[in-house]
Amino acid sequence: MTVNFAASALLPTPWGQFTIYGFEDVETGKEHVALALGDLAGDEPLLCRIHSECLTGDCLFSLRCDCGPQLQCAMERVGNAGRGLILYLRQEGRGIGLLNKIRAYALQDSGADTVEANVQLGFDPDSREYQICKPMLDFFKVKRVRLMTNNPRKVEALQEMGIDVTEIVPIHTGANPHNESYLSVKIMKLGHIKK
Repeated sequence: MTVNFAASALLPTPWGQFTIYGFEDVETGKEHVALALGDLAGDEPLLCRIHSECLTGDCLFSLRCDCGPQLQCAMERVGNAGRGLILYLRQEGRGIGLLNKIRAYALQDSGADTVEANVQLGFDPDSREYQICKPMLDFFKVKRVRLMTNNPRKVEALQEMGIDVTEIVPIHTGANPHNESYLSVKIMKLGHIKK
């Protein structure tokens, strides 16, 4: 898998002044970004998050998921550490796209859980791909990470790419009455790490 680096620029945020890097997946044309803070070089494992785009949670403050709070928590942790990397991947709705995600929401409104809704629409429960992370991490020469995640699939994907995941840093935040079932399904059906 090949990515082309497009550009980088300073990105001041409430949690520190990150540098945002733009990448284009040569095969799909999808655009992804990385948020970097501090000196990424060295042998010390880098605090890292792989975050899949969630327009509804990240930007529209939906309470149906925990994505927005997880992204903010990751940015805050990196800011506090003074060093870290967040890969923001454009694969909305566990890889099914925004419009299908809204269709999945409609099925959930009728009683399906998040996994059942994706399957009813003809998709896998989780269609996300993580191979794009390898060339992005290679760009930054990152080989060892402390991964902020609850998702064992992300850990396995990085390990298969030869990235040394020295620590799994759980990121439990954003629970509320609107997403209790969603969070339970992620644990029971998708194997996510529970508190």
